[in-house]
Amino acid sequence: MPLAPLTGLLAGAVAGGYAVGYFEAWDGDSLDAVLDAAEAERSPVILGFGFLFADPAELADGRIEELARLGRAAAAWSTVPVSLLLNEVHTLEDAVRGLDAGFNAAMLCTSDVAAVSRLVDAAHGRGAAVEGELGTLPDANGTEVDASHATLTDPDEAAAFVAATNVDCLAVSFGNVHTLEGRSADVDLERLEAVHRRVPVPLVVHGGTSFPRDAVDAAIARGVAKFNVGTALRRAFDDAGPPGLTEVVRDLMRVYGSSGRA
Repeated sequence: MPLAPLTGLLAGAVAGGYAVGYFEAWDGDSLDAVLDAAEAERSPVILGFGFLFADPAELADGRIEELARLGRAAAAWSTVPVSLLLNEVHTLEDAVRGLDAGFNAAMLCTSDVAAVSRLVDAAHGRGAAVEGELGTLPDANGTEVDASHATLTDPDEAAAFVAATNVDCLAVSFGNVHTLEGRSADVDLERLEAVHRRVPVPLVVHGGTSFPRDAVDAAIARGVAKFNVGTALRRAFDDAGPPGLTEVVRDLMRVYGSSGRA
């Protein structure tokens, strides 16, 4: 099946009252395990690869192009809607390389309006989408959270950022945490609601591993149409291989309400 526009997947989620998962992969085996889950659950899915904590040198020597080929090949045999995201790259050049290589969505790891606007222009000219981010998540090492660099998303600033950049969706910070394992993050749904009131595009939650399950429905009701999950998938893969990863993704698709929506 050809790649589905990210904007279409998110619009369907908003209209249907569910969220779509971006389940981060790092090689062909993990990518196939995610797609196996989507096929089994009959769920739309966002495939892709992320580089928030990666050495920029990892993207040299054709790595972006190699990952694009893997993702597009997986999507080609799928029978469910699939978007392909190049997530949290650090340079505009790498993001545009990803679009040219075949990703149909990209996210630049900055909130610089000029840089994000340039990526939006490049993406929209290629029929692709851009995820923006305003606010910075804390990072965790196991269960220990480092919030020293974290900033919560301000609703008015978020509205201005979306208007200035024309991004297609917005990742927000409201207590969610990157790479936290073993306990749930303390999320602020009132702040999320305030952002939702001011921002006209679908919202995105990063740090899906530690996002509290009992807050998922409330987050979706407050504009969240996409959850990003990575750490839990690595853990499942290390513990039980591809079948373990597939089971984790299937479970999350049910939690997000995307099962049976393909």
